[in-house]
Amino acid sequence: MALERWRPFGSTLSRWEPFRELSEIQQEMNRLFDSFFGRPSSFQAGERVWMPLVDMYETKDDLVVTFEIPGVREKDVSVSITGDVLTVKGERKWDREVKEDSYHRLERAYGKFERSIPLPMPVQADKVKATYRDGVLEIRLPKAEEVKPREIKIEVL
Repeated sequence: MALERWRPFGSTLSRWEPFRELSEIQQEMNRLFDSFFGRPSSFQAGERVWMPLVDMYETKDDLVVTFEIPGVREKDVSVSITGDVLTVKGERKWDREVKEDSYHRLERAYGKFERSIPLPMPVQADKVKATYRDGVLEIRLPKAEEVKPREIKIEVL
């Protein structure tokens, strides 16, 4: 049984797909918040922009940030630190010669991406190390010396 949407001002009946409409509402809300906070929207000058997923955690000595960027070659990625912001830029290129009309589904995003992450603590920018393996970019940012916990010996008088 299919649900049909009643349209009082239109003479045609169309199939109601509630999940499609929820997805459209979510995309519009994301666009609204992105424009409010100054983040790039999902479309820019006719070109689709995507943002890789990020995990951030801290160890005793390092702040570790991992970016999920499968299908991106390491030569197509750049990493930079400006003040307390880590920026990763890159591009996932479309390299297939297949006609569009032969696709049944195309869900992966291609094109340029840029992700800027504010760092929660001071780091030693000159000692940052980045490694790339199996589609995951891992960036290790050594904490600044004043942030690392130090053990203080208590003197008995």
